[in-house]
Amino acid sequence: MHAIRGIAVSPGIAFGRALTLSSTVDHVEYQTVAADLVAAELVRLQHAIEGTRTDLESLIAVTRDRLGEEPAKIFQFHLGLLSDEALLRMMRDDIQREHVVAEYAASEALRKFAATLRAVEDEVFQMKAADVVDVERRLVGKLMGASDERLRRLDGPVVVIARELTPTQAAELHRLRVVGFATDGGGLTSHTSIFARALGIPAVSGCVNATELTEEGDEVIVDGDTGSVIVRPNDEARRHYAIEARRTAARRKILKESASLEAITRDGVRIELLGNIELPEEIPRIFDHGGDGVGLYRTEFLHLTSPRVPTEQDHFEAYASAIEHSKGKTLTIRTLDLGADKYTQEHLEDPERNPFLGLRSIRYCLDRPAMFKVQLRALMRASALGPIRVMFPLVSTVMELRQAKMLLRDVSEELEEGGIPFDATVPIGIMIEVPSAAIMARSFAGEADFFSIGTNDLIQYTLAVDRGNEKVASLYTPAHPAVIQLVKNVIRTARHAQIGVSLCGEMGGDPLFTMLLAGLGLRTLSMSPSQIPAIKKLVRSMDIGHCEWVARRVGSFESDRQVVTYLRDELRRIDPEALVGQLN
Repeated sequence: MHAIRGIAVSPGIAFGRALTLSSTVDHVEYQTVAADLVAAELVRLQHAIEGTRTDLESLIAVTRDRLGEEPAKIFQFHLGLLSDEALLRMMRDDIQREHVVAEYAASEALRKFAATLRAVEDEVFQMKAADVVDVERRLVGKLMGASDERLRRLDGPVVVIARELTPTQAAELHRLRVVGFATDGGGLTSHTSIFARALGIPAVSGCVNATELTEEGDEVIVDGDTGSVIVRPNDEARRHYAIEARRTAARRKILKESASLEAITRDGVRIELLGNIELPEEIPRIFDHGGDGVGLYRTEFLHLTSPRVPTEQDHFEAYASAIEHSKGKTLTIRTLDLGADKYTQEHLEDPERNPFLGLRSIRYCLDRPAMFKVQLRALMRASALGPIRVMFPLVSTVMELRQAKMLLRDVSEELEEGGIPFDATVPIGIMIEVPSAAIMARSFAGEADFFSIGTNDLIQYTLAVDRGNEKVASLYTPAHPAVIQLVKNVIRTARHAQIGVSLCGEMGGDPLFTMLLAGLGLRTLSMSPSQIPAIKKLVRSMDIGHCEWVARRVGSFESDRQVVTYLRDELRRIDPEALVGQLN
């Protein structure tokens, strides 16, 4: 038995047999045919192109039905490649001139095009190289008879194991017999993780060596709650996870049935519970789970999936859709957070050595004002359709906030001069994600309308721990006294300045910290929609007086172990079931 630790990216427990998939095509050998067979190779190529187009059109339709328009746009770029006459001519010319087999011609043409995209200075184009590789896998796989037809012929529940999954492979995970997946790479914001959460498939990424330790057909258990993958489990592990799966399923059913109840403490204090989303189509799930609105809409998904650089209209349509789904409730839209994700860096010609300390988030946007203004114009145009809040990520200096607000004023003036309606009173906030912002919260409070504490990054920057690195994963904890002190300072400062403050990191959806955060004065939490019912139940079981006592006790501790032990004891007293499937 192997127990593998990774990053929990989609909750739930899945049992199945391993199905190993490749995200790339192995090297296609140089092979030639006789001159009289060249015509046949051209026909093979054309048939494969038509078949791949048909597959993609079907995938677009299914994805649009299941997830909405935005995720389906991922594959428009793929489809466009197969209609690019210059690219297809390159394949046909190679076959006619060199007499090479169709799969070699297709592979060479697509790999050369991928290399060309990687060489372009604009990172959006560089990232498209991965989509070109995906098309190569599909087209060459069809020519070689090695496409992922196994997904369509599964005779039992399977867990997909892969180094990485391409966007098209991720979208195909909707098939009923694919019950979970685990990947060596990836993270919370990868295409695959986003699809998994939207489809409700248990998933773990960042496993490092899952493909090495797993053979085709192995029995596998995926625990998307804790980030564990069990390969060839023994009887004890089977029994444990069977019990956990039944318990978790029963509890989630009960929680969902009570989701319509208010999140009010026993002594009458209301806690606002919001949802984090990547896609506008996810907003109804927030309300289905009893949430009050959107606390974090991550807009970079639009850039990462668009077949081209998103236009102002692309942005506008996405935000208009989100406003429509929100029905007048809270909708907090975060501007682009690009630059540090693995997907971006892997396809840069000159990747940054330490992208998390590099040109990311607000720095990335301020470095590209033309691109940034496209998004800001779309946001302000959309503001005329319904209430929104705009939030800037990873702000570390007051000057960055002022620069961002200046660009927002510029686009507002342009809209006003053009007679285009917009809401001039849109609240402008920042994410507190770095220690400098948390420590200087008082200065920011004079410039921002609200704060949102992004604990995922705040923890890693405070503790100097890469949250995606398994070698130091044990050091990454929201319970560290330094993290708690920073969170406390931000909440206290915001309340003193009478501006709104929320928390939108994973800490917000972890029941272990709910009492502590409420005791520190926090009244708004944002989390994955599926976590809302559990937090709501806990809120109804606690009272603020007790929460404030908990916060005072925690403030006297000097280690994260003391904090965790104490919080677990207190949680066990008021809601023992809240510890089931706990994130921490």
